[in-house]
Amino acid sequence: MRGPMLKRNLLPILLAASLTAAFGPAAAGAEAASGENAGGVCYEVFVYSFEDSDGDGIGDLKGLREKLDYINDGDDEGGEDLGCDMIWLMPVFSSPTYHKYDVTDYLSIDRQYGSMEDFDELLLACHERGVRLILDLPVNHTSVSHPWFEEAAAYVRSLGPEEEISYEDCPLAGWYHFTRESGNGYALLEGTDWYYEARFWEGMPDLNLDEPAVRDEIAKIADFWLDKGVDGFRLDAVTSYYTEDQAASISFLSWFVDRVKSVRPDAYLVGEAWTDFDTYTRYYESGIDSMFDFAFSGQEGVITRVARGKKPAAWYGEKLVQEEALFDSLPGTVINAPFYTNHDMARSAGYYTRDDGSRTKLAEALNLLMPGRAFLYYGEELGMKGSGIDENKRAPMYWSTDPEAPGMCQGPPGMEEVKMKFGSLEEQETDPASILAYVRSAIAIRSRFPVIACGKTRLVADLSGDDLCVLIREDGNGRAVMLAVNTSEEERMADLSGEECRGFGVLAGQLTVSEEEASMEGSVLRLPAFGIAVLTVE
Repeated sequence: MRGPMLKRNLLPILLAASLTAAFGPAAAGAEAASGENAGGVCYEVFVYSFEDSDGDGIGDLKGLREKLDYINDGDDEGGEDLGCDMIWLMPVFSSPTYHKYDVTDYLSIDRQYGSMEDFDELLLACHERGVRLILDLPVNHTSVSHPWFEEAAAYVRSLGPEEEISYEDCPLAGWYHFTRESGNGYALLEGTDWYYEARFWEGMPDLNLDEPAVRDEIAKIADFWLDKGVDGFRLDAVTSYYTEDQAASISFLSWFVDRVKSVRPDAYLVGEAWTDFDTYTRYYESGIDSMFDFAFSGQEGVITRVARGKKPAAWYGEKLVQEEALFDSLPGTVINAPFYTNHDMARSAGYYTRDDGSRTKLAEALNLLMPGRAFLYYGEELGMKGSGIDENKRAPMYWSTDPEAPGMCQGPPGMEEVKMKFGSLEEQETDPASILAYVRSAIAIRSRFPVIACGKTRLVADLSGDDLCVLIREDGNGRAVMLAVNTSEEERMADLSGEECRGFGVLAGQLTVSEEEASMEGSVLRLPAFGIAVLTVE
């Protein structure tokens, strides 16, 4: 969590007056309310494109370790880092592809990324900074080059034309889904008349998760990394564990959650279910900590539609209230996982034509000020671009405009030219009006006011409409803040003299996209274009 002081370069954007007096030290914040899995910001890193330490053009774990101070320098009184308290690594296991979602060995580090010693050093460096580290774990499928599949495929190739599979002769053949009938989602095993299930791609055969031996192996994989000190897992494609069988997928997820929590109760588990809100919230039945909140993300999500002006500002608050009511109806504790973009989505700077950065900034704040544990995809804090093929969405971290600068990566094979819209880190880090400075400030606000992440949302309907969204976020401990958001290109005013807003008279923080600042004149709040104000009780 961030400490009570802020670096000077944030002061034009973040007003920190009276923060400690109003709320006490930040250390008494989100951890006390919902545990260390809730409240902060998790930074998603694609190691391949992040930082190259050895000059081969491919990012690696040493490079990431060298850049940890950028993500979190461990100084609670800082302001030059992002202030993220968790890192999600996209797959780092041995794999024949650049993306590494097709694993050949779950208990090793891919040679392109370094060694297990490099990983251990990275994990230690994270923990020394108070940063938790979670791994992307794709167990729906393996690589066709995984020894499990290679042995199973070799056996199937040895069968005669009329011969059926004997699972006694080759138990590994039962670890996958082989059939002689073709169908959607099945790939032909070369040299045979047999097919195997591979829903995503023929190079990633689906595992048979009903097979007890497969579950035993998955448990061993989880134990291995938890024993190392890894703080949890991002679970890939949980809706695909069982094809078109949601109940079975949820049942498997329940088994995995129970297994992990029995080893490490504080491990954080977040699931990917790229589907509609009503569907992915059902996966909370498994006891998982978080599910990614796809309804708010991407080009057609709540955040973008509000930031574009396609939906009224109040809609953002209405949707928050609606989903929180559903979360409250679920058993156990739900930690929402809001995010704006990820490695499968076009980057957000391309969502807004003729944008000077104002809408890009606003949208980032709408994500980072949501309840739960927020997620930030690497480079979004710089306004990086990238759309079309997946490789473009995973372009090199924009440290410098010079592609030959030390540490710069070459990007995934087949990546098209990606022309950036906003400046590199070198250009933005000294600019107090940059997207980077804005995102740092938004995260600092989130950290300084734990109730933003852990409180419940109440929409002040009388003050909310097309251009204004006024929310009160409060918890059960008497803490509350008001968030007032102006989504228009013009200044807007809100009269806070009403009963529902009584007491919210301290302008404790703000995010602005220009030199114009928010102000209080009596009970009237003035918000500049695209401005956001944080108010506390007097």
